[in-house]
Amino acid sequence: MTEKRSYHHGDLRRALLVAAAEAIAESGPAALSLRDLARRAGVSHAAPAHHFGDKAGLLTALAVEGFHRLADALDASRAETGSLLESGVTYVRFATENRAHFEVMFQPSLFDQEDGEVIAARERAGAALSAGVSTLDEPPPAEGARETELAAWSIVHGFATLWLAGAFPDPLGDNAGDAARPIIRRLFD
Repeated sequence: MTEKRSYHHGDLRRALLVAAAEAIAESGPAALSLRDLARRAGVSHAAPAHHFGDKAGLLTALAVEGFHRLADALDASRAETGSLLESGVTYVRFATENRAHFEVMFQPSLFDQEDGEVIAARERAGAALSAGVSTLDEPPPAEGARETELAAWSIVHGFATLWLAGAFPDPLGDNAGDAARPIIRRLFD
């Protein structure tokens, strides 16, 4: 029997975002409905619409939160390790530990790409990714920096996406970050 949680007080917006992340982790973003979200949170069916307007508004808020979480994780990794490799591992771990956010963040058709908060959060996450390239012992020349950033992002994002999809033909272990480390290291060879 499933225990029904009910919202009683506090930050309803936060409670709805948490419930949305749980629902997306279970069934994906396409299956999310505001009515189901209200049921999960134990509130009236109108409550999610009151806070987010519609499903796209909810997913916009989730994307903003995800981009900020990613930026925080990358900034912390860079400050702690000063390593692009470890920033890449952090990216993969972020994807696996924040699957719902990750799935929404990189499906721009799900949310309002022109929302000012989305733009600022996405730029912040992009800057955190770019800053990782500056930690290389031999940073690329200015004219090659963008390509190096895109190569690093492509490797870690591709690995994370394949891991989440269960698409690797051979088991790589239980820890996505540890499995990604030797693959990301290829970037430096």
